[in-house]
Amino acid sequence: MEIWINPACSKCRAALTLLDAEGADYTVRRYLEDVPSPAEIREVLGRLGLEPWDIARTQEAEAKELGVKDWPRDAEGWDRWIEALAAHPKLIQRPIITAEDGSAVVGRSEEAVRDALSRR
Repeated sequence: MEIWINPACSKCRAALTLLDAEGADYTVRRYLEDVPSPAEIREVLGRLGLEPWDIARTQEAEAKELGVKDWPRDAEGWDRWIEALAAHPKLIQRPIITAEDGSAVVGRSEEAVRDALSRR
């Protein structure tokens, strides 16, 4: 299990606290420092079953500068979104937990983190 975190994020800290309390075996990835490649973002999207715009933090200052809210959310715009997430990792929703069964969750709630823990 791997968890992509921003240490400054309260949701990430809460997820780590829960993982520790449950004795989970996991690896921390500080994704702002160890930026995921476009290929890794594609892989995690496949595991999440989501589109790139579904994990984009469109209220971030960088998102507003890029104008992502107005970008097409379709197959033609897919790669543009992936490249933006890789170039501007602050735009990636957090925390993202990859579960042992090959799936992933956006762990913004206790229920989502517990869901990841239950996936064996």
